[in-house]
Amino acid sequence: MNYWTVIPAAGQGKRMNAGISKQWIELLGEPVLKHTLDVFEKDPACSGIVLVGSERELKQMQDFVQTFQYTKVRQIVPGGSERQQSVYEGLKKVPEDAELVLIHDAARPFITHYHISQLVENAAETGSAVLAVPVKDTVKRAVQNQVVETIDRSSLWAVQTPQAFRLSIVKEAHEKAAAEQYLGTDDASLVERIGHTVAIVMGDYHNIKLTTSDDLLFGQAILLDRQGEKA
Repeated sequence: MNYWTVIPAAGQGKRMNAGISKQWIELLGEPVLKHTLDVFEKDPACSGIVLVGSERELKQMQDFVQTFQYTKVRQIVPGGSERQQSVYEGLKKVPEDAELVLIHDAARPFITHYHISQLVENAAETGSAVLAVPVKDTVKRAVQNQVVETIDRSSLWAVQTPQAFRLSIVKEAHEKAAAEQYLGTDDASLVERIGHTVAIVMGDYHNIKLTTSDDLLFGQAILLDRQGEKA
């Protein structure tokens, strides 16, 4: 089944301390954003991409898309002050006749076509689905640096992107959140808030989000490992 993708790339990446937005940081000689866009550009099931950037970087993104000839990037639009607002601006540009839309972080460049197809298949059946992996570490709840509870991790999942939805469902969720000035933790939380069930699709522990400088080391290792598999 075909889908559209909204990719928010308007964050400043302050925790990276790199001096530039993290989508422009290079991994093995190429910007993070290129690694991410390549996945969707090469996926036959992806009908189009809406790229959401900060106002000050729109020209840079337009030049970038033109340089690498990304034919599936149909719109480049300015985002808001929060990720949720940026996603909403992107959703407004997805064609009304698109049935499914994926929302994916620009700084999560290790997503695979296999996991996208699994997610799309599930979302087509259920209306809403997210990639996630079981939490491996022991999780404790603390108050003022004192442990008050050890959480049973057997039912805990670390949620990733892409998150996939019927366009009508996720737009309704974002419209309601915007009207009520509600800020959720992710797009799925907004969909849950309007009463829709969100299915979990097993993800991949390599599908990390690049947030700190340490993540860049893991990211380079993942890319080198994949290059070795192709050799």
